[in-house]
Amino acid sequence: MFGGLTEKLANAFKKFRSKGKLTAADVKEGMREVKLALLEADVNFKVVKEFIKAVTDRAVGSEVLESLLPHQQIVKIVNEELINLMGGETPKINISPKPPTVIMMVGLQGAGKTTHAGKIANMYKQKGKRPLLVACDVYRPAAVDQLKIVGESVGIPVFTMGTKISPVEIAKAGVEHAKKNGNDMVLIDTAGRLHIDEELMGELVKIKSNVMPSEILLVVDAMTGQDAVNVAKSFNDLLDITGVVLTKVDGDTRGGAALSVKYITGKPIKFIGTGEKMDAIELFHPDRMASRILGMGDILSLIEKAEAAFDEKNAKELEKKMREQTFTLDDFLEQMRSLKKMGNLEQILGMMPGMKPQAIKDAKIDENQMSHIEAIILSMTKQERNRPDIINGSRRKRIADGSGTSVEEVNKLLKQFDQMKKMMKQMTSGAFGKRRGFKLPF
Repeated sequence: MFGGLTEKLANAFKKFRSKGKLTAADVKEGMREVKLALLEADVNFKVVKEFIKAVTDRAVGSEVLESLLPHQQIVKIVNEELINLMGGETPKINISPKPPTVIMMVGLQGAGKTTHAGKIANMYKQKGKRPLLVACDVYRPAAVDQLKIVGESVGIPVFTMGTKISPVEIAKAGVEHAKKNGNDMVLIDTAGRLHIDEELMGELVKIKSNVMPSEILLVVDAMTGQDAVNVAKSFNDLLDITGVVLTKVDGDTRGGAALSVKYITGKPIKFIGTGEKMDAIELFHPDRMASRILGMGDILSLIEKAEAAFDEKNAKELEKKMREQTFTLDDFLEQMRSLKKMGNLEQILGMMPGMKPQAIKDAKIDENQMSHIEAIILSMTKQERNRPDIINGSRRKRIADGSGTSVEEVNKLLKQFDQMKKMMKQMTSGAFGKRRGFKLPF
């Protein structure tokens, strides 16, 4: 996410650092580099122009030019202006004081409306809500079936009336069904088109006037860059949307849409889709996103992911096992599964402060290797997982055959597990300096 932009901004800031004391001319020269970085990231030209003006006006003041570390002040100003550009505070969903809260999901075909209706419903289900999905896309083949599959995958009911009734009537009936059955949140999956047309907009306007939604969320594909911004403006002009769901952010190395949408539409990004899994969705935090863009990491999001994935009781038991040197391959497997729950490993690395995009790219994390490790461990007996030292040549051959891997892979895992146990022993005895040779086995 934003890899190219992060790298180019870092190079622009290096020029400030090499100058020591800065002049107004130095600032303007450096801002040209920042401007090019933003334009190459597919940020809207008008947005870039206003952003550079805002940063430059602040950067040529005494706050920076008379500072002992002017380059740090400029990074601070850029960070603050990026946050302002993306909306300042973290936006929240408008929860209706009188249930149900009705959310209309709108957008073009292929942006991810149906999937993200399910993701948002699942997110609020985890928070104690009782959401209902309503299938109002009666045009796209199998759209109703797709929503049913999405609903089943997260355990959320789906209201359908087939494809012969008008979407407006289905939406109204869906809201009434929610009132009668105690569903306090309704997500209406509307139809999309390959392009914006009068028929599509007219239908959406009718649904809006009949169900009076608390939220109209526009789903746009971040990978389309400027097109995403243009689509957002068109939908906002006609529907007065309340927010944006930016999908496929994990694949968007440029970041232009995320930096342009709020400025162009005046409406905040409320959610970002970060992957294909049903839990791969985040609330949009402008301050955290700015931090990621500037290569400062995103510790708060990392902590939240860890808290969701790791059980506190299990964590204490693990700490005890590490101290007492009783850590087994079963424990290792459990921790690896918890790590996988946190999401894409490259995204997790990207949240760590100081982690350069090129370093993440060069790491070439093979998540399939984690599946191989899991298969190897599950092919062992309970005794072997507790006491890997008893695994001789014939056992290794049996484990390799049982897991569909090779004896070499089994040997590699056992060696690395042994290294990890030695590292834990050093950590618990305070010998941190001896850890350098250890590598994770995936």
